[in-house]
Amino acid sequence: MTRNEILIRKLARDHSLSEKEFRELIESYTEGEFLYARSLAGDLLEETYGKRIYIRGLIELTSYCMRDCHYCGIRRGNQKAERYRLTEEEVLSCCSTGYELGFRTFVLQGGEDPYFTDERLVKMIGRIRQSYPDCAITLSLGERSRESYQKLYNAGANRYLLRHETAEDKHFEKLHPVGEKLAARTAHLYALKEIGYQVGTGFMVGSPYQSSISLAKDLCLIHEIQPEMVGIGPFVPHKESIFRDFPSGSVELTLFLLALIRIMLPDALIPATTSLGTVDGKGREKGVLSGANVVMPNLSPMSVRKKYILYDNKAYTGSEAAESLHLLKESMGKIGFEVVVNRGDHSSRQNIMETDASRIRKEGNLNV
Repeated sequence: MTRNEILIRKLARDHSLSEKEFRELIESYTEGEFLYARSLAGDLLEETYGKRIYIRGLIELTSYCMRDCHYCGIRRGNQKAERYRLTEEEVLSCCSTGYELGFRTFVLQGGEDPYFTDERLVKMIGRIRQSYPDCAITLSLGERSRESYQKLYNAGANRYLLRHETAEDKHFEKLHPVGEKLAARTAHLYALKEIGYQVGTGFMVGSPYQSSISLAKDLCLIHEIQPEMVGIGPFVPHKESIFRDFPSGSVELTLFLLALIRIMLPDALIPATTSLGTVDGKGREKGVLSGANVVMPNLSPMSVRKKYILYDNKAYTGSEAAESLHLLKESMGKIGFEVVVNRGDHSSRQNIMETDASRIRKEGNLNV
């Protein structure tokens, strides 16, 4: 057994490694060691969730953003970005369509848009919660005040996604305008957890100036936070950003890190991200085979999907589109996974057991 395989086994046993050990793995893993990690991740995923894929309906609320993050296509400084805001009725219409298609989680994502005040969002979330009491409501709207997070939680939001993007201070400062600090971002994540949200974080793989030290720190921070959700994907440049000439991140390294995260956090909900599918046509399937168990098809009105472009060539049609859910089911079926109608949370293990027992009873194979 190689040194790296020993480290991977240690991670499976203890669900943690030191920053030095993570860095050693990242810098020196081989193809065989990647396959070993992927196999362990697959076993843990099946043990925890079965071969089930959970779907989230992505609703891209607004392409306005007051932030100017250097890598982002909808940053404030991009004068060529097409801006829009969905109305409350448009959002409710997306939810109605999604519910009929089988979605039981709605993700409201957008830039940090001051137009969407607490009052507007509380009203919108309240209507979604009233109309779909059996659904989870996830928000991904950037940094807000603790008071705002509390109001949105009280209105009915369950989950909040806020990527830390990098856990290394110097790297964070290279990706963001002067004055933005990693400590502030992590403080928001802890505040969200304290309020009671299921929290999601994550990072880009291969972002400009990233090093193995950055990635090792990312994994250590994720272990420290213990998020319920972790989203990672390869960096993809945007033609109107200062990083336009940087290459996309490595799909292989992304998949290896996905496997390590699954091994570290067996219960986590981990998406196979759109960026994976953008960089590699089979990226989403490869992500699932490396430990991911969530996909987020786009429920946004078709008229705005081409405007919410965080990076170049972002996929939003075909199996990335909610209305083509049958394509997603087919692609997941080919690799042995089933797309299920389920919120998919930490009660999922019990949900799986109950669902399996119910199916077997119907088939007449279990006397209970």
